[in-house]
Amino acid sequence: MTQPFRVGVTRDFLKPDGSLGFGDIGLAKLAAQPGISWEFLAENHLELPAGIADQYDALLVLGPKVTRQTVAHSQRLGLVARFGVGYDSVDVPACTENGVLLTITPGGVRRPMATSALAFLLALSHKMLIKDRLTRSGRWADRLDHNGVGLTGRTLGVIGLGNIGREVFRLAQPLEMRHVGYDPFITPEAAAAAGIQWLPLEDLLRTADFVVVTCALTPETRHLLNAARLGLLKPTAFLISIARGPIVDQTALTRVLQERRIAGAALDVFEQEPVSPDDPLLKLDNVIVAPHAICWTDEMFLGNGREACQSILDFAAGRAPQYIVNREVLQQASQHPKLQRLIS
Repeated sequence: MTQPFRVGVTRDFLKPDGSLGFGDIGLAKLAAQPGISWEFLAENHLELPAGIADQYDALLVLGPKVTRQTVAHSQRLGLVARFGVGYDSVDVPACTENGVLLTITPGGVRRPMATSALAFLLALSHKMLIKDRLTRSGRWADRLDHNGVGLTGRTLGVIGLGNIGREVFRLAQPLEMRHVGYDPFITPEAAAAAGIQWLPLEDLLRTADFVVVTCALTPETRHLLNAARLGLLKPTAFLISIARGPIVDQTALTRVLQERRIAGAALDVFEQEPVSPDDPLLKLDNVIVAPHAICWTDEMFLGNGREACQSILDFAAGRAPQYIVNREVLQQASQHPKLQRLIS
C-alpha cells in the first residue's frame, strides 16, 4: 500500500485556543487532494528539531528556523514551503545538500507589502500619528505646528527593485512623484523600462524624500544602511523599512532620529525581534512602528497560504513548484530516493 504524502504545518499558525490565527490560509487545498494528509506539529518550536524531517514529506513553515540539524540526513523530507518571501530563517545550503527544495510565496506578499509601504508613506507625510495624539490630548490649537508634506513632485526612492519594490512604484503612480531606485541586480535600462530612474545607492539617499527598503537580507545587505549612509539623507527625508531589520543599523538610525537629522521613519522590522519595550527608538515621536505585521491582512494570508499549498501539491504530484529558491536541487533528484517523483 502506498504511503500517504504527509504534510506538517508549524503550530505558530494557531492561537493558544487552537483556532487559526490568520483566518483562511488555503489549507482546504491540501485537504481536498486524495493521498495527502496534513496536521499541525504537536509543539511550537523556535527552531524545528531533528527528527521532524523524517515524519513528513513536506513542511509548511511560518516562523520557526529550519537549520542544518533540522534537515540533516533526512530520508523523507523533500520540501520546505516557506509562508512568506523572506528565507533568512532557513539554512538554504543545508537544504540543498540534503535534497530539500525551498519555496517562497512572492505572489502572496506582493500587493500587501507594497500597500504597507504606501500606508507608512501617507502616514508620515500627513503626520497622522502626531495629529492623532494632538486630538486625544486636547491640543487642538497645536495643529498649526504640524503641517504635513505634499507628495506631488517629491522623490520616492526604493532600495530593491524586485517583486515588492516594483509594485510600490506601480501603486504610487497616481501620486505623481519622481521614481528613483537602486538594485545591483537590475540594469539602468531595465529600470527605465519600468519608469524608474536607476541611481547608485549613495545618490539615491542624497536625492529621495522618501526611502523605502524592500531588498532581501543577505551578507551583502546586512547594515547596508550604516551610519555613513544614513548621514547622506536629507534633513527633510523619511525612511521606511519593511524588509528585514538588520539591513538598517538600528543604533545609528536611532541616533539620527534623536538628533533630528532626518524628518522621521516608519519601521515594521527591527534588528532584534521582538524589539524591547525599553528600546530608545520606541521613545521617539518621529517614528511609526509596527510589530513585523504591517502587511498582515486577510488578503496576504490567503495569498501566501494558497501559494505555499500549491507548491506542496505540485511537489506531491511530481511537478517542480513555481517559486523554488534552490533550483539546483532539481538537478540532484536522481541522487535522492525521496525526489524520485520529480525525475519525470
